[in-house]
Amino acid sequence: MAKWMLLFAGFAIIVGNASGIYSMYQPKVGPIGNGEIANYVWVSIIFSTLAGVIAIAQFVALLIHDNHKKRFPTLETERFILRPIEISDAKEVFYYFSKDEVTKYYDLDTFKDVKEAKALIGNWQKKYQKKEGIRWGIATKEENKIIGSCGYHNWEKKHFKAEIGFEVAPEFWRKGIMIEVLQPILRYGFELMDLNRIEALFAPDNIACKKTLEKAGFVYEGTFRKSAFEKGRFCDEAICSLLKKEFVQ
Repeated sequence: MAKWMLLFAGFAIIVGNASGIYSMYQPKVGPIGNGEIANYVWVSIIFSTLAGVIAIAQFVALLIHDNHKKRFPTLETERFILRPIEISDAKEVFYYFSKDEVTKYYDLDTFKDVKEAKALIGNWQKKYQKKEGIRWGIATKEENKIIGSCGYHNWEKKHFKAEIGFEVAPEFWRKGIMIEVLQPILRYGFELMDLNRIEALFAPDNIACKKTLEKAGFVYEGTFRKSAFEKGRFCDEAICSLLKKEFVQ
């Protein structure tokens, strides 16, 4: 309702100003005088017209934002809402990416500034808009607060496969959150993204990640030796995968 009020107000101001200008230029007797408009009147018209344009621009921005949220597939589990991550969530994203224990196995340096979180969120949003991937924010139902994320990247549509990744704030570790969250996201990948194979790459010594994936049904396939260059060094990558025919809901 609020955005439609902005649209109505914006058009009303602009149309009103246009009508006023037209009337002022008609031959008449009055304080304006024979169509000659005083400077202060023009200033008023210009500023009010600008206000109208801003109101319409805000309407367009809100409309785009709402359409984006409508298109984004929000999922739900028993404890969490899986929703789009917005710039307004940057503080929460920065919170857990500013911890060394979270970035230890991540191809990112530990965040030092909330601007880094905003940049990461922007990157996730761009990938979704380009249909190159999708990242859900894991939000608590009680507070709608982001505590982590999970989603797909390296989406190879030609081969019907994508890579999955996830993270969660340390205080929520070992509480079965990722097993709960992975179920609807895996279902979405197989049913709506038409994936036949979902892969997960992780550091071989990240035992917690491996156990989580295996609980979700992934099969360990092996280790690629020195296949990645991260944080200034070559490192091994272990790989697990889950096939559509193996997915048990």
